[in-house]
Amino acid sequence: MIRILIVEDEKPISNLLRLSLTKEGYACTCAFDGAEAADLLERGRYDLVLLDVMLPEIDGFELMEYIRPMEMPVIFITAKNAVNDRVRGLRAGAEDYIVKPFEIVELLARVDVVLRRWRKNEAVLRVGGLEIDPCAMQVRRDGAEIALTKKEYDLLLLFARNPRRALFRETIYERVWGEEYQFGSKTVDLHVQRLRKKVGWEKQLQAVNKVGYRLEV
Repeated sequence: MIRILIVEDEKPISNLLRLSLTKEGYACTCAFDGAEAADLLERGRYDLVLLDVMLPEIDGFELMEYIRPMEMPVIFITAKNAVNDRVRGLRAGAEDYIVKPFEIVELLARVDVVLRRWRKNEAVLRVGGLEIDPCAMQVRRDGAEIALTKKEYDLLLLFARNPRRALFRETIYERVWGEEYQFGSKTVDLHVQRLRKKVGWEKQLQAVNKVGYRLEV
C-alpha cells in the first residue's frame, strides 16, 4: 500500500486530506508541525509527502531541505500563493505546488500524477529473478520473502530502477544514505557484498573499475 505523510497544522484540512486519500486506498500518517514530521521521516519511509509551508517548529521550506536527500516526492499545499513562493518551492525540489483553497478532486489527480512519475504506484518490479514490491517494501524470490535492512532495500531499489547503468559510488552513497560521500569509504562496497549474497545477485551485480557498480540483467 502506498504510504503518504500529511504535514499540515490545520486539523480540518489535515482530516479532509486523510479521509479523502484513505478512501482512495492510500495509507496516511499525519503530522501537525515540522519537528513531528522530521521525527516520522527519520523512523520510516513514505511514498509521498504533502507539505504545508507555514508550520510550527520547522517551516515547510526548511523541512524540504531535510527531505530532499531522501528522494521522496513532495507536493507543497499552502496558502502562500505569491509567484516567488511557488518558484522557491519548486526550486527546492517539490514535484508540485497547490494553493489553498483547492478542490479535492484536483489534489487527488495531482497525487496520482506524481506517484506515476515516481513509479510509486507500480505494483511489482521484476528484476533479476526478484519480485520487488515498492509499496510494501517487500522482496521475494520464488515466492519466498527475503529479509533486508532498510539500507539494503533502498540499495536494491536503486539498482533495480537503473538496470545496465553504471552507478558511481558517490551517487549510490548520496542517494541511499542521503549524505555527501567521503572518499575512501567502504560503506557502499560492504553493503553491496551483503546484498549480493542475500538476493543471489553474485553475478548480476557487477563491479565497474574506478566507478562503482552496475546491475546486469
